[in-house]
Amino acid sequence: MLIAGFPAGAFQTNCYVVAPAAGEECVIVDPGQDATEGVEELLREHRLKPVAVLLTHGHLDHVWSVAPVCGARDVPAWIHPDDRHLLSDPAAGLSETSASLFGGLTLSEPDDVRELSDGAVLPLAGLELVVDHTPGHTRGSVSFRLPDDEIMFSGDLLFAGSIGRTDLPGGDYPTILRSLAAKCLPLPDDTVVLPGHGPQTTIGRERATNAYLKEAAPHAGPTRGI
Repeated sequence: MLIAGFPAGAFQTNCYVVAPAAGEECVIVDPGQDATEGVEELLREHRLKPVAVLLTHGHLDHVWSVAPVCGARDVPAWIHPDDRHLLSDPAAGLSETSASLFGGLTLSEPDDVRELSDGAVLPLAGLELVVDHTPGHTRGSVSFRLPDDEIMFSGDLLFAGSIGRTDLPGGDYPTILRSLAAKCLPLPDDTVVLPGHGPQTTIGRERATNAYLKEAAPHAGPTRGI
């Protein structure tokens, strides 16, 4: 397994390329602000051919470069339908202060956009990525897992020692706690978490030390259908 990444732009959003090995096909996760050059460097260094861009959610700092990255390599972008509107209207996901700063920024959808659903398995680049819908940071937030390798790309759901903010449009604190309970707490302790910002961690470390996961634990019991 080859996973390489770098923090992109002023927001220091982690962008990843993922492949079975060097010289093979790959997927790109969350190409944020000014990520195009860094992505191209990783592709050249590891002799990779991208087949898709995967987006954990639609916030500007994660999708800024998605159209140019997809266009340069003629590959589709995958995003949850609840966040798709943010690809062309990034201000809709920002606070009033941030919207005033970036409101004039024009983004567009890539030519080929495909929609994610909870529990879907994406067979891409020789990988099988499981999609978990994890709303709370945004309505359309997702995480991607490689179950056989115990790896999770958590986006802005879970960080080392923290979780994603819930005070922006579409965010909701009780909802993110339920997402943490349903999608993170059941995972093995050895699961490596590669977040949207900051250093990697593990589910076991966060289970033991992250106050938000401790708060989410009561939400992890059985649920009833309506």
